[in-house]
Amino acid sequence: MANHEQGSESTVSVRTMEIVVAAVLMIIAVVVMVDSIRVGIGWAYDGPESGYFPFYVGVALFLASAGTLLVNLFGRSADLGAFVGRSQLKLVLKVLVPTIVFVALIGFTGIYVAAALFIAFFMHWLGKYPLMKIVPVAILVPLALFLMFEIWFLVPLPKGPLETMLGY
Repeated sequence: MANHEQGSESTVSVRTMEIVVAAVLMIIAVVVMVDSIRVGIGWAYDGPESGYFPFYVGVALFLASAGTLLVNLFGRSADLGAFVGRSQLKLVLKVLVPTIVFVALIGFTGIYVAAALFIAFFMHWLGKYPLMKIVPVAILVPLALFLMFEIWFLVPLPKGPLETMLGY
């Protein structure tokens, strides 16, 4: 009975999502295979060329995804139940949309400033923390990451105008 009630607020079926994901994975597999062919999928004098293993992983991904696609398009046992309800989708979007904004901001502000904004936003919006807790955490976590990656491990991460202004 609960499934029937949840179905009334459904947004999309499991079958539809499986078709979409299978199609996207098939496209990714084709891209992997084509690029692997470009760099070489044969056997060189010293072993396999650099595209050898990725090509066959792409073939396996393509075949598995094609199987999933065909079963969902033509199979009789396709799952027509709800993939996600509206209330569940809202919860996912509450995290997904700010995360997409965070990733987009990295290109403009660098990862450390974007991380500070992301942490502050989530602490305020979802955590309802007071400013006295948000500010230190939003500053100290990216600062600790900067020290760890840039200074100790010497691994450069995307930087923006602030780091450039500070000489990094």
